Amino acid sequence: MQRLILLLAAGLSLAAVARADVKLPAIFGDHMVLQQDIKIPVWGQADPGEEVTVSFAGQTLKTKAADDGKWRVNLEKIATNSVGQTLTVTGNNQVKFDDVVVGEVWIGSGQSNMEFTLTNAHNAATEIPAANDQLLRLYLVERQRSPRPLGDLQKPSAWQVCTPDSARGFSAVAYFFAKELRGHLQRPVGMIAASWGGSGCESWISQDVVFNLDASGKQWQREFEDYLATYDQRAAAYPALKEKYDADLKQWQTEVEQSEDFKAQNKAWYLAATQARKENQADPPRPVPARPRPVEPRDPAAEVRVGFLFNGMIAPLIPYAIRGAIWYQGESNVGGAHRYLMTSTALIKDWRARWSEGDFPFLFVQLANHKMPVNELLQTANDWPRLREAQLQTLAALPNTGMATAIDLGDAIDIHPRDKADVGHRLALAARKIAYGENLVDSGPLYKSMQIDGNKIRVTFSDLGSGLAIGVPPWVSKGEIPPVADELQGFAIAGADKKFVWAKARIEGDAVIVWSDEVPAPVAVRYGWANNPVLNLYNKEKLPASPFRTDKWE
Repeated sequence: MQRLILLLAAGLSLAAVARADVKLPAIFGDHMVLQQDIKIPVWGQADPGEEVTVSFAGQTLKTKAADDGKWRVNLEKIATNSVGQTLTVTGNNQVKFDDVVVGEVWIGSGQSNMEFTLTNAHNAATEIPAANDQLLRLYLVERQRSPRPLGDLQKPSAWQVCTPDSARGFSAVAYFFAKELRGHLQRPVGMIAASWGGSGCESWISQDVVFNLDASGKQWQREFEDYLATYDQRAAAYPALKEKYDADLKQWQTEVEQSEDFKAQNKAWYLAATQARKENQADPPRPVPARPRPVEPRDPAAEVRVGFLFNGMIAPLIPYAIRGAIWYQGESNVGGAHRYLMTSTALIKDWRARWSEGDFPFLFVQLANHKMPVNELLQTANDWPRLREAQLQTLAALPNTGMATAIDLGDAIDIHPRDKADVGHRLALAARKIAYGENLVDSGPLYKSMQIDGNKIRVTFSDLGSGLAIGVPPWVSKGEIPPVADELQGFAIAGADKKFVWAKARIEGDAVIVWSDEVPAPVAVRYGWANNPVLNLYNKEKLPASPFRTDKWE
């Protein structure tokens, strides 16, 4: 009898082990924020056929896991609630999430200027100690690539209440955006940050969409299929190749890089280069090592291809209920600026379709000024203004989009300008108007139309606010804000010969009059058409005009 009891107990234990625990994605957790006033999806995994019960805020919903173990319920709309509650999910086991509040949830994504942390912002010394807000919650998605869409984050994070410790390593743009919404809305705000420095727009679009964009998409599909065909073989070979590389590199550093002869050559080169620069001469050729540095093998699991960041960092978040998204990206696409309107609109449509929340607000940053300021007018179009133009066209092409112009917030020598507070503020203005219906000015002047009047061109604008004005940037990298100029800057004008010259310009009511004595019969105007233009047209709300051109010349 004792043996029978032991066998039965063992059998029951094994049966318990065989039953899978109900599980929710990593985006669910203590301190999370749920989106108010829309249906809230709650989903996860369980045993096929297992009954799952979800309870929150007086609602109790039951469902059964499908044959593949997936289950989902949709909580009905819930009003704002700043008091933490418990979300309970019960199946074979029970999962509880405590201190769950209801308010506004936003996603911030893009490349390095979105990833740029609060620690590095120009006002970090005052902002970080003040970052204490129990109703501002932060979720940082860890970097993760994947060749296929993931059902969950492979590097789980956790919701954090905003404190100096949790805020310092968070996206500065996303933090300032969320902080301003908290102040104006007076309700909980949850901010999810998912970004990756140096990433192209195509990395954040689902492969189903990006492969069908155009001929380039088809080529990417063929390359991806080749990548998958050889992945297992390359992944298996990589550890041995990496081990050999590490050994070869150590040997090369000892025998070549650190050799007395090569160090002496480098020292001599440095002295010669320093002298050449003093004399405005080119650097002499660098010394060549006795044998080349070993080439590091490529880790197939570390490659970033189109769709990989969507698969690893965005797909696992869907369909977590959100109000909208903010986006700061484009620097990696300037070389293909002619395609950016297509890719950016594809991304927005793709995200909206997959979240199934309709045309949720999608707000983006128009690229900041960068590289050395232009002293001589360039006749050919640069990639940076073309990319900004594509962003402006995206704004016009899709509903419920907003654009924060950052043309006056950049840095000539640093692609990561440190003023993220004004970027976050301008995004928050767009959110307050588009997402929350506030009657406010959320944009600087945007080009509307032009009219030729003799030897002058009259340019009109939308988003005038209280009127046009000459302004100054709120921040400059050198630290000293310049005085207000006496006249408008940044305008150029051309005749039918397509040769632009710097122009005179003056504000006349709600328009700008542009002319030059060198162009008696003008046909086109450009404003801020450079990588780092010198310009100063604002509205009286101190928001800068977006760069534009009236021509379509190549």
